[in-house]
Amino acid sequence: MTSMKLSQISVETLKGVGAKVAEKLSNIGITSIEDLLFHLPSRYQDRSRIHPIIDLLHGQTAQVFGVIENANIVFGKKRSLVCKISDESGLLDIRLFFFSMAQKKAFIPGQYVQCYGQVSRAGRGISMIHPEIKYLKNQSIPKLENGLQAVYPTTQGLHQKTFHSIVKQAVQYLDTGYVKELLPEKLLQKLNFPSLAKALHLLHQPPLNISLEDIHSGEHPLIQRLAFEELMAQQLTMLHLKLARKSLKAQSIDINQNVISQFIQQLPFQLTNAQNKVIKEIQNDLIQPSPMSRLLQGDVGCGKTLVAALSMLPVAKQGLQAVIMAPTEILAEQHGISFKNWFEPLGIKVVLLVSKMKIKEQRETLESIESGDAKIIVGTHAVFQKRVSFNQLSLVVIDEQHRFGVEQRKTLLDKALDSSNNLTPHQLVMTATPIPRTLAQTAYADLDLSIIDELPPGRKPIETSVISDLNREKVIERIRSACLKDNRQVYWVCTLIEESEEIPSQAAENAFELLKEQLTKLKIGLIHGRLKPAEKKLQMDAFKSGELDILVATTVIEVGVDVPNASLMIIENPERLGLSQLHQLRGRVGRGDKASFCLLMYHAPLSKNAKQRLQVMRETNDGFIIAEKDLEIRGAGEVLGTRQTGEMLFRFADLLRDRKLLPLVQQNVTSIAENHPQIAVELRKRWVKTGEQLSHV
Repeated sequence: MTSMKLSQISVETLKGVGAKVAEKLSNIGITSIEDLLFHLPSRYQDRSRIHPIIDLLHGQTAQVFGVIENANIVFGKKRSLVCKISDESGLLDIRLFFFSMAQKKAFIPGQYVQCYGQVSRAGRGISMIHPEIKYLKNQSIPKLENGLQAVYPTTQGLHQKTFHSIVKQAVQYLDTGYVKELLPEKLLQKLNFPSLAKALHLLHQPPLNISLEDIHSGEHPLIQRLAFEELMAQQLTMLHLKLARKSLKAQSIDINQNVISQFIQQLPFQLTNAQNKVIKEIQNDLIQPSPMSRLLQGDVGCGKTLVAALSMLPVAKQGLQAVIMAPTEILAEQHGISFKNWFEPLGIKVVLLVSKMKIKEQRETLESIESGDAKIIVGTHAVFQKRVSFNQLSLVVIDEQHRFGVEQRKTLLDKALDSSNNLTPHQLVMTATPIPRTLAQTAYADLDLSIIDELPPGRKPIETSVISDLNREKVIERIRSACLKDNRQVYWVCTLIEESEEIPSQAAENAFELLKEQLTKLKIGLIHGRLKPAEKKLQMDAFKSGELDILVATTVIEVGVDVPNASLMIIENPERLGLSQLHQLRGRVGRGDKASFCLLMYHAPLSKNAKQRLQVMRETNDGFIIAEKDLEIRGAGEVLGTRQTGEMLFRFADLLRDRKLLPLVQQNVTSIAENHPQIAVELRKRWVKTGEQLSHV
């Protein structure tokens, strides 16, 4: 026995793990015995019994034992090799669409075989397509497994047989007591959870009487036990990051209420109660000598941009710099116009920085930022390029935060750190894609949360209809009436720029040409991501000024476009978009005081998920309800965009499945952090491999 921790014992100590296998294991994050034990099966197979052919059910995964009757190559829509096997109860077809002549020759009449695969019934026939096949020497029933067989997530060149062999060795360590139990014994008893060693042992080598349904659904206590520990580790990481950030220094901002009042009085509208509440929360953060880290949520059109401006105003008035970073040039340009209108009458210089500026204009902008002459900087990702040098940057606002990865946000804040006095900028991240409560409590637990849950007065709900693209002519007539009779403007949104043979979507350019042919009395514009910035601006300005009746666009208009006279939107092929993106697009209408409409024009057939999404869009305009439904349909990884950004890499827990555990986790996280600080550290190390990167910087 050894006193070493399992996290310190290399997998290369296991029989069968040489340099090549160790390298493959390392590629999927396994370097130690502990890593291997925490690499849990993705599913299980029951190979403990033989199923009579007559009892097989469609869709069932089963094991059969029979004798080969014959094997023939069958020519139909696809060439296939069909081998008929029989037992005492009936006949079964083994069908191979990809096969070699050697495989055909192996199907010898009279040969006994053991097959494991998924059953398919069609008419009176029953078959297995590409099952696992074992050729047997005689007709005696083979030795069967005495437990469920685990199937592990693996990588190319690393077979299940290898995994089973090395995991079997690793599991023996669970009986030695060297898998350290980190959760306090009282807590385990209170929650009626098994020990960690028992949970891991049973999940790697489950007995036959364990409920596979409970395992796969996540309801089994073994699953709940591990999910709880990982969620606890993640929450401890968030709490640690939050406390660490509070220990940093930031420039305290003087809030001059007279200046704030003057700014608000020049607006042609009144702030909502929700906006006023959030502004006070932000101001209370800005006056602190530690950096603000706040997430601002609000539905489409609730007025987050104005809140951002009122947060930046006192910073600029103190002679410091504030930057707002937007995900697209269209949105950055929109912000630039608004901010110049608001700030320049107050003597505050605003500059716009985007990638596709003319060289001279870009050089002048960079000089203005470096000298400190520019107090408000509006831009895209261009604001965190190496050549940008800030002068006392004290507030960073990140708009549509889900569009930026952790590394991009971290780069900007690293650039903003004032090395001369070690000051960290305040940070406000905003999203118009409401985050479900479950995710806000976990993925963004290191940030303080503000919510604008009120729309400006006079806004009317958008009436949404779902219509087949077979009714395109009716839609055209609807547009003609809206523009000519009601003097309103229309968005026509497509999901592709050009026609595609692979995806049945009406392309933006094609739609533009067709609408011009059918609506000759109307002026139509086209905007998409491939246009040059000047061309995009020209089209947008023409639509905003009313020169264009219809704007055909791709999803580049998802955020930031504000045209109150646009009251009708057609979204073509909405089945290709997620709920949050559909909600964002729909939010481009309904920005005035007139009734607004959104037509979701789908192409049949629709998948089950697509039907669900379109039904949700038809039933509600509430972004928070939509966010919850999106979580249920797509899952947490997709909603957060973590597959692309790597922000949250849960190895085991599932935020949707394990939502009911979160209150228990949150009830105990502070207690463990305060009363068991060493346990907190070890939990973070065990579960959160990239803990510091989990911060939303």
